[in-house]
Amino acid sequence: MRRPARTGAALVLLALVLVFVGLGVWQVQRRAWKHALIATVEGRVHAAPVAPPAPGRLTSLDVTDLAYLRIVARGRYRPGADILVRAVSDLGAGYWVMTPFDTDAGFTILVNRGFVAQDDKGRAHWRPDGAVVLTGLLRPTEPGGGFLRANDPVTGRWYSRDVVAIARAAKLGPVAPYFIDADRLSGKDGPVGGLTVIRFSDNHAVYALTWFIMALMSAATAGHLFRRRRAD
Repeated sequence: MRRPARTGAALVLLALVLVFVGLGVWQVQRRAWKHALIATVEGRVHAAPVAPPAPGRLTSLDVTDLAYLRIVARGRYRPGADILVRAVSDLGAGYWVMTPFDTDAGFTILVNRGFVAQDDKGRAHWRPDGAVVLTGLLRPTEPGGGFLRANDPVTGRWYSRDVVAIARAAKLGPVAPYFIDADRLSGKDGPVGGLTVIRFSDNHAVYALTWFIMALMSAATAGHLFRRRRAD
């Protein structure tokens, strides 16, 4: 390799060192953010339940920030208004049972009452009668669909818990811009609640190490090229 070409290659490698170091630092920062998020969610899940936030002034960003907040609400399930959403859980393939819950506070929340197996839909329609004290976790809406398939409101085929679309298709009226994953009710024959999966990928340390190694290799190669240039 001629001297000008060797010099140009070395300069490109030095530029890549800066890029790789920047990416590594970004992953370190992401790791710190992710650990803070995990700690926040763990604190929410095990905290004493609070009243559900009133939907009037909530934005989608507010709802995201409140994800996994433990909720307690008083009210009644609306009869005859169950919506089945395709699901895959630790119990196999089946459906989430979404039911509107009219709170004593004057607004309606869609509640994921739990899971029923695909061949056991009869369990979906069991629900507590009369006044209910509901506990569970606040979850942001899931617009669009899932399982690589879009929701089809016309035929009633749901692949994600899209609060707005479900409420519109089922003519439920105004609902809160989130839903609640209800806790499991012991000794009951209805849907199995309490199956919320709380899992965050945390590969940032591996990614950061990879970028720093690439920066080190690029720096070493650039140094070798500069030494060859001097020798020539």
